[in-house]
Amino acid sequence: MNDPAGASLLERFSISLLGELESGPRARILSLGISDLLPGSSILVYLLDNKKLAWMLKAAVGEVSVDRRGIPFDSGGLGAVATERTILQFSAEDLSREDFAHLDIRQSFSSLTYIPVLLQEELLGCVEIVSFSEPPTEAVLETVVEMTDSAAVAFGAALIYELERNAGLSSVLRLTQLYDIEKVFNATLEMQELLPVICSKVQDLVGATVVNLWMVDQDDLMLIQQAGEDSAAGVGDRQVAGGGIVGDVGENGETVLLQGDDDALQQRNLRSTAAASSLMAAPLVKDENLTGVLEVVSYDPEFLFSDDDLFTLTQVAESAAQALHNSSLLQAERKIEILQTLVSVSQEITSTLNLQRVLQAIVNQPQLVIPYERAAIALEQRNRVTVQAISGVTKLDLSNPEVASLNGLLSWVAGLETEVYVTQHEEEISDTRPETREKFRRYFETTGSRSFYAIPLGDDEGTLGILSFESSDPNFLTTLHFEIIKILASQATLALRNASLYKEVPFIGILEPLIEKRRRFMAIEKRRRALILTSCLAVLLALILVPFPMRVVGQAQVSPAQTQYVHAEEDSVVQKVFVHEGDTVLPGTPLLQMTDWGQRASLAAAQAKYNTAMAQMTRALIENDATVAGQHQLESDYLHGEVTRLNDRLSRTTVHADIAGVVATPHVEDLVGKKLSSGDPLVELVSTENVVVDVAVPERDVELLRTGAPANIKLESFPTATFSGTVSVISPSGKAMGDVHVFFARVAVPNPKGDLRPGMQGLGKIRVGTRPLGYVLFRDSALWTWSRLWKWFSW
Repeated sequence: MNDPAGASLLERFSISLLGELESGPRARILSLGISDLLPGSSILVYLLDNKKLAWMLKAAVGEVSVDRRGIPFDSGGLGAVATERTILQFSAEDLSREDFAHLDIRQSFSSLTYIPVLLQEELLGCVEIVSFSEPPTEAVLETVVEMTDSAAVAFGAALIYELERNAGLSSVLRLTQLYDIEKVFNATLEMQELLPVICSKVQDLVGATVVNLWMVDQDDLMLIQQAGEDSAAGVGDRQVAGGGIVGDVGENGETVLLQGDDDALQQRNLRSTAAASSLMAAPLVKDENLTGVLEVVSYDPEFLFSDDDLFTLTQVAESAAQALHNSSLLQAERKIEILQTLVSVSQEITSTLNLQRVLQAIVNQPQLVIPYERAAIALEQRNRVTVQAISGVTKLDLSNPEVASLNGLLSWVAGLETEVYVTQHEEEISDTRPETREKFRRYFETTGSRSFYAIPLGDDEGTLGILSFESSDPNFLTTLHFEIIKILASQATLALRNASLYKEVPFIGILEPLIEKRRRFMAIEKRRRALILTSCLAVLLALILVPFPMRVVGQAQVSPAQTQYVHAEEDSVVQKVFVHEGDTVLPGTPLLQMTDWGQRASLAAAQAKYNTAMAQMTRALIENDATVAGQHQLESDYLHGEVTRLNDRLSRTTVHADIAGVVATPHVEDLVGKKLSSGDPLVELVSTENVVVDVAVPERDVELLRTGAPANIKLESFPTATFSGTVSVISPSGKAMGDVHVFFARVAVPNPKGDLRPGMQGLGKIRVGTRPLGYVLFRDSALWTWSRLWKWFSW
């Protein structure tokens, strides 16, 4: 391209190609660039897929459609350009429909032009130009070729980028699949669930026809699980070391990848109705110990395993080996647990001669290792079989319909004197006898169970009873479970026989608890037993020798130490009240004012008479009349006394407090205007300087009380404060409070702040000295026991 405009176009085209990384967008840029040069033509850009040997359409411009799933490599003009690797141009008249069968053209065209996309003589793709008018000129084709050459470099780089990207994505996908598989493998520890999961997941991962899982069994490898159908091997087949592909892998511990022409694979195909085209095998090794071999087979001739598939299988084999190892550990732990349970059950049923405990242990303890839903045991007594214990039932009710149904079935089974195992799968009962099938059909419909197993319990002396197990799962018992049940039945027979003989010992009901406690104590380790005895002796000595303060406790109620009632001294009317309920008063505080007009009138008259007498006496003295003066002297002295008396009477119309205390009369102000008679009560005063707390002491504790004993009082009104006092009086007579007879200890408590008010309640504790710790702790219990014994035996 020599002209500047063409060079600028090619430069812009190249820059556009560099702006994309993938082949699809770059092919689109190329098709659009050529379409700008050839308007009215359809442009199709193909890239060659060497794996499929097909042309893959990457971009198209115009009214022509093509099958995007791929066009065969040798199809029509595309096949010709692949062979010639040069520019080809065909006129429509020279072409048949088969030559452009890959094109869906709905109108006539004039020519087809093919331009190969070559990168260093390597064919990457092709540009197909469908012209509907004039074919491209040489100048245009020259420009298109230059654009195609530039695009070839871009396509080469894009294919490398896509290859690397796809490889990275493939690695991530494979790692994700491996992670998911390892997660699935480790999701269960049950061997029966894990084996099919391993085979199915490996089959899905590598796209295999068959996956065989061989496990080590003694000195051989046994096929225990299979995914897919393999006519060369079936579940249960065995291979010895060196006896085939699997045997060789198990012997040398190396992975193998075999294709159809391999001799070992040909030998394997001799045993199969179909020829395997590819095979992989990997050992399952954990801690350098062979667990098994994973065999993967493809019977599809067009699908062969690659080294990547072998690498994937190796990784999966490691995860499978770990999962199988974990599952085998679980199986081993379960076997240990079964043995421990059998030992525990044996110890439980043989450690006691109590028949009920033996029966409960037999029906409940085995549930740790046997997946039953209900177990029952029936004993033969007086030629009659009766249910004695059912798992999960502490109190047996023989009148219950379910228990009665089970009792009838066990009575019938006991008459057979043999083991009975009946299951129901859908509507089919496993027993051969019609009457047995009908009986169990009704029983299964009633209870919902689908499996029943019963075993008789008997020894040389005769039959003891029968032991049964039930479940809604018809396959809940395995061979191992049957063995466990037989061992359990033997132990149960021995324990029941011993318990029945022990029950016949005289007075065993009284002696058994004592014997059992002594047996348990003697079973303790000697050092521990000595430690227990020493501890008991130390506690006993502490109870006898350690002094401890003793207190007598009772309900407490605050009472005033002194109460005074103020009375009316003469008939009068209350004129004024100076105090109210709850006011604190001191001695001499005025309380009430009575009406005093009569007293004041009498006082005024007496005062006037006194003044007159004094004036007359003075006048007589002035007149030097001694006789008259003496008479008036006597009269004035009398009147002076009368005035004094009336003054005192007037002062008593104001009522004063004689003691310090609190006004306790409610609504004292209502006395105003009330007429009172002499002696009527006016105001109640309660002394608060000191209070008395009455502590109600039970009758049995009165003998412990002494006057002057210290006491502590806790009142409900002051929960955080403790008030101290001393016992001043012990009431000489008791009083019934409910069902208890009590005496009152009067505790004098100082009350300088007046916080304690009559009527407050709480709890009082009177200290009565120290006593031995045992006396303090057990005195009440001992007195109660002694009174009951005296009542019963009159000692």
